[in-house]
Amino acid sequence: MTLLLVLACLAWSSCDSDGVTHGDAETIKPPDITIPEVNEDFYYGADLSYVNEMIDCGALYRNAADEIKDPYTIFSEAGTNLVRVRLWHNPDWTSYSDFEDVRKTIQKAKKEGMQVLLDFHYSDTWADPQKQRIPAAWEAFIDDKEKLGSLLYEYTYQILTDLAEEQLLPELVQVGNEINPMILQGEKLIWPIDWDRNGYLINKGIEAVRMVSKEQNKELGVMLHIAQPENALWWFKEAAENGVTNYDWIGLSYYPLWSEYDLSQVGNAFKTLIDTYDKRLMVVETAYPFTMDNADPANNILGNEALVSGYPATQQGQLDYLIQLKKSIQDAGGEGLIYWEPAWVSTNCSTLWGQGSHWDNATLFDHDKKATKAMSFYKH
Repeated sequence: MTLLLVLACLAWSSCDSDGVTHGDAETIKPPDITIPEVNEDFYYGADLSYVNEMIDCGALYRNAADEIKDPYTIFSEAGTNLVRVRLWHNPDWTSYSDFEDVRKTIQKAKKEGMQVLLDFHYSDTWADPQKQRIPAAWEAFIDDKEKLGSLLYEYTYQILTDLAEEQLLPELVQVGNEINPMILQGEKLIWPIDWDRNGYLINKGIEAVRMVSKEQNKELGVMLHIAQPENALWWFKEAAENGVTNYDWIGLSYYPLWSEYDLSQVGNAFKTLIDTYDKRLMVVETAYPFTMDNADPANNILGNEALVSGYPATQQGQLDYLIQLKKSIQDAGGEGLIYWEPAWVSTNCSTLWGQGSHWDNATLFDHDKKATKAMSFYKH
């Protein structure tokens, strides 16, 4: 999630005291699934990290034919082939995006034939360009690089091994979320990046993924994720100069509102990154509003200023934005686009700022929770 979005969403609370319950924590039996394969040359993705909570909060989703269906089914049938899901270390402020919630998401995604990108935040809350807060359980070792590296390695290894035991290994793994700053920091960010520490810690995460891949005899793609292409240009240069090279994917957040690149130029940055570092590239976060109307008291993040791409805030404008961004990615040699939080609809649950969703005008469902026209993007 990009930095301005995080500011509004950091304190997403549990459901209201109206009887709505949180995600269950009962043991989930390993599903009888066939490991999905993506035969297309492009990943059409959806970040469904909020969707279990929305279901618990009473959301009923409708497909383009106005049929109420499970949202995982709606996305699968629409043509989605990759589900992204975030993982927090010990989020004691919410019952979601912990291990139990993530394994439920992965099970449902794979049952619907979709691959999975697991997003390690390495934090108890949102990690992004404005904060990379170390998990509370590790804070005593914040100045001990070796010990912290061991904790990061063991945690990454154990999560993936536990998932493997239930046939739920993801196909792709993010080692950190929007890691523009140094990872595993205190409350106040330290600049510039201490690459001796940062490179060591990132490489320990990568090492854990590679070990699980070897032990499970399954190829796991390793992704490093930076917010906004202009930041990726300097970040991956510094990373390469400091020994961070053993990854497969460059992951990017791209929101035109907060980027130096407009939609007509951003493909140049994509191509530069691909050609310079010989890595695969995917935009793992983007969104566009289909309306400027607000469905609830939770003010929306994407207002009129979000329309810098020149497309109107309509369902057709939302679809046209995605089609053009996909073309820019693919023309540059990139291989995927993930829509951020297409199912974070308005419900009776609340954030600290009001009942509802701060993203209800930028989901892929209208205010009646029917799929917008942009859902057809997944049909390629």
